[in-house]
This record gives sequence, C-alpha cells and structure tokens, in this order.
Amino acid sequence: MATVREGNKKALLVVDVQVGVMAEAWEAPRVVAKVAAAVQRARAAGTPVIWVQHASDDELPTGSAPWQWVPELVPAAGETLVHKRYNSSFEDTLLEAELARIGASHIVLAGAATNWCIRATAYGALERGYDLTLVADAHTTGDMTLDNGVCVKAAEVVADLNMAMTWLRYPGRRNEVASAESLDFAG
Repeated sequence: MATVREGNKKALLVVDVQVGVMAEAWEAPRVVAKVAAAVQRARAAGTPVIWVQHASDDELPTGSAPWQWVPELVPAAGETLVHKRYNSSFEDTLLEAELARIGASHIVLAGAATNWCIRATAYGALERGYDLTLVADAHTTGDMTLDNGVCVKAAEVVADLNMAMTWLRYPGRRNEVASAESLDFAG
C-alpha cells in the first residue's frame, strides 16, 4: 500500500497545455480558458502552481514551437516547471521532490491529454498516496481512430475519466472531480 500523505495542502498541476498538444484537442479554447481560471483561483489563494511540460524527439522537441505553452497560459515568475518525457508526470521527473518541498498532499489536476498524461498522472498521484481533484472541465484530448476504424470521441474519453475519478476509491485517499469555478483552494 502507498504511503498516504498527511494534511491537505494543495498544489495545482497544469500538465502539457502546449501548442502541439492542444492543436487537435477537443474544445481546446474552452478548456484553456478553464485551465486559466483554475490557475487564477490557485494564485489568488496562494496555492502553488506547478507546470508540467512534455518533450519528445518526434512531436514535441524541446524548444520547438509545438513544445511551447499555449499563449493564454504563462507560468509566473517563481512557479515550478517540471519537464517530462513519459505520460505520468511522476516518472523520471522532479515532481515528487517538489511536492515534498512544498508539503503538498493534495493534487488538483488539469491539462492534456486526458487519455494519456492526465490519466497516467491521476493514477500515479493516487498510487503514491496523494489526494486528487480532477478539474472536470479543464482537461481534454483529441479523437482517436483505432486500427479497426472505430473512432473514439474525445468527449467520451473526458467523460470516462471524470466518471472514473468520481467513483474510484483508494484506501486512505480522497479523489473527486470539480469544475474550475467550484475549486476550493482554501479548504
């Protein structure tokens, strides 16, 4: 069993809201606005905002135009940047060390892509003993066509993860979904 994190200090994790990731994402302008609202609420409450940025040699080379944050979202001076190469924001990154440094035990999660990096990070957080709030209207992905020709719609993938995080249970941890407007960073 994972070590359950004591306390209720929150940190907002903004994952992969990058030009290349959002280019084909479902309802990207709406989702970016919701992520921006969550960032604004976190900053107003004095909650740390941690920015996680994906790099890959093929689609998101470090420093390239697709690798950059979308123009509507800019990390503030002093906010932590975490660089990753795998789906989970925890794998082979400094994220856990940063969460320990700030004493965070509760992760509020927003970003992209729902079916890859958001899902992997959500489960990674719970498996490492963190409480989790998935921002239900602040994550997205693109439609996917499977090898058999079936198209899995992005809206269905988002709804599926929102449902899973509503009903999933881990011992000693809390997980939930909340809209960007209903986030409570004070409590």
